Amino acid sequence: MSCSFFLAFPSSSHRLFFIPFPPNPCPSPSFPCRGLLERCRERFMASLAGPRVYSCSNCRNEVCLHDDVISKAFQGRNGRAFLFSHAMNIVVGPKEDRQLTTGLHTVADIYCRDCREVLGWKYERAYEETQRYKEGKFIFEKSKIVKENW
Repeated sequence: MSCSFFLAFPSSSHRLFFIPFPPNPCPSPSFPCRGLLERCRERFMASLAGPRVYSCSNCRNEVCLHDDVISKAFQGRNGRAFLFSHAMNIVVGPKEDRQLTTGLHTVADIYCRDCREVLGWKYERAYEETQRYKEGKFIFEKSKIVKENW
């Protein structure tokens, strides 16, 4: 009995592509493909559950997607912070100039839409050319968000 099956990969057009795997069938279904098949099944089931999200640690309101993480090497007011390209379910506060580690920036605090907890800030303007990539991006403090759907 050979050990062959198909791996399914979702595409941007919401169709599944099926690829035969392994290309050379195993002589026995118990070695080594059974473990690989189980890992593939777990990954596929996780993809059906939806995107991995971060939520407000206070009220569990979904505020950003893991796929939108640009960097995890930022410093917030209270420790580590993540830079995201997009955010959702937030309120953006008034703009203010703030001297940060990397220079002067115009930022606006961001709040959870539901509980109004301060989660981080949005970079509105960077005065130094090397920092301009941050404009329009969001900092979420690690202590203010939790993983959901992982």
